[in-house]
Amino acid sequence: MPDYQAPLRDLRFVMDEMFDFPSHYAALPGGDDASPDVVAAILEEGARFSREVLLPLNQSGDREGCLLEGGDVKAPKGFKQAYQQYVEGGWPSLSAEPEFGGQGLPHSLGMVLSEMICATNLAWGMYPGLSHGAADALRHHGSDAQKATYLTKLVEGVWTGTMCLTEPHCGTDLGLIKTRAVPTADGAFEITGTKIFISAGDHDLAENIVHLVLAKLPDAPQGSKGISLFVVPKYLPNEAGEPGERNGVVCGSLEHKMGIHGNATCVMNFDAAKGYLVGAPNKGLACMFTMMNVARIGVGIQGLGLTEASFQNSLGYARDRLQMRALSGPKAPEKAADPIIVHPDVRRMLLTQKAFAEGGRMLVLYTAQMVDVVEHGQDAAERERAETLLGLLTPIVKAFLTEVGFEATNEGVQVFGGHGFIQEWGMEQLVRDARITRLYEGTTGIQALDLLGRKVLMSQGETLKVFTKEIHKFCQAEADNPVLAEFIKPLAKLNAEWGELTMGVGMKAMQDREEVGAASVDYLMYSGYVTLAYLFARAAKHASAALEGDEHAFYQAKLDTARFYYQRLLPRTRAHAAMVQAGAGSLMAISADDFGLGFEI
Repeated sequence: MPDYQAPLRDLRFVMDEMFDFPSHYAALPGGDDASPDVVAAILEEGARFSREVLLPLNQSGDREGCLLEGGDVKAPKGFKQAYQQYVEGGWPSLSAEPEFGGQGLPHSLGMVLSEMICATNLAWGMYPGLSHGAADALRHHGSDAQKATYLTKLVEGVWTGTMCLTEPHCGTDLGLIKTRAVPTADGAFEITGTKIFISAGDHDLAENIVHLVLAKLPDAPQGSKGISLFVVPKYLPNEAGEPGERNGVVCGSLEHKMGIHGNATCVMNFDAAKGYLVGAPNKGLACMFTMMNVARIGVGIQGLGLTEASFQNSLGYARDRLQMRALSGPKAPEKAADPIIVHPDVRRMLLTQKAFAEGGRMLVLYTAQMVDVVEHGQDAAERERAETLLGLLTPIVKAFLTEVGFEATNEGVQVFGGHGFIQEWGMEQLVRDARITRLYEGTTGIQALDLLGRKVLMSQGETLKVFTKEIHKFCQAEADNPVLAEFIKPLAKLNAEWGELTMGVGMKAMQDREEVGAASVDYLMYSGYVTLAYLFARAAKHASAALEGDEHAFYQAKLDTARFYYQRLLPRTRAHAAMVQAGAGSLMAISADDFGLGFEI
């Protein structure tokens, strides 16, 4: 069975040394509760729960999967008991508002816990994970009555939530949905339609499930401007606020999937199910985006967690597995062969995993601070800046960390060789689980269009400038630091090029809008590599200053990882920049009818 140890020392480095989380928390309302001692206790207990409770269920849950019986879904053995421990431990309420029963701790703490959960049992983690988005949507857009009825239960964790968007005939293009909401005399609505790919759509972990459903009113405008949002519980709450009569919503079938077998991915049938309008009529998409933005960051964290899990197990295997001798001579002459960790190509794979894990963690925690400021910051200007950066970085977190997460888990299989292809080692499961992260909550292509089209070009580059100015100021401040020269010079050059690439695409797009779609994915990947380069440079600054202390090996490894990233991964920006500049011509030259020339369809 794979093992996992929460990277607590690395978390302390990023949180305390790089980003000064203690001061950050102290500046937030109620931040005194997030004292260093409290934070340390939360991280240590989260690490214990993830390793001792969730990890042992990961492979068994994958093998067993979910079972649909009589319209009700049963999760794999042990999942319900683990969820009960999760609720009893107060984890669902960690970052929720006290007025709804939450502990009021910063959102970033919940995001750190999410990495541990995703690293040990992603399928299980999706059951409570989706509830956070549902709670956020109701907190921002729900009525007082809806908050009292549903939000408090979601915060407590005794009810879970879902988001029901996709239908059989449409995915991202939600303007095409056919689910209908018909008003009833009591002020409610009858919801009728079918939703597919609904993660945690039905299960036996919680006593009720709160579905947030997109549907159209009878007089709704065409397209996305006619979408409304409804809360549709599995069981209608009775006068005491407890689950009562069964509502008209059932799981019609379970999807047979490549991975995340332990999570119920459901086809949900709504047959005149009673629902209640959330927010204003025809404004449902804006309400749902509250959930989707939370979910997108959450999926990026999934990519990070799987990267860390794959790296840790690859490292352990590479230290033990004996194979051949090092090219420069035996490194373990007392053994029959050398451990494979001595071989350069194995080190390339391990360091790729390590760099993406540590770089991804820095990106998530950098973003997490902005989430805290947007939600609780006292200064209006700081909140506005944080919101701008969060908008820019959210598609990068979601898409870049899942793309490199899939690469990292594949490298894990490669380190194990033939054993990586065998189920018992658990490495192939990480690959299968990682594959969905590039798809749900908006594919990489959709995230790339959001980044380049909506966030950057629609703001005429002003959103990007907020971030590139920060990088520029850092490079200026460290320009004369000889220890950082190997990082600062290439970073400053890439930062300038980032703006030039943006302007180039923008100019082409004025003549042909297809240029945006043609450049977008490579633009996003370029952006991700430069963003991590900035964070690795910051990490190198702090590590170099601490080399003379008691943890020389730890800080030297930080510098070595940063150096590897700059020398062996950052050059990928050259290919992405070239493809951005190549334009749409070669992509659009072949007509749709001519794609299949050479075979019959």
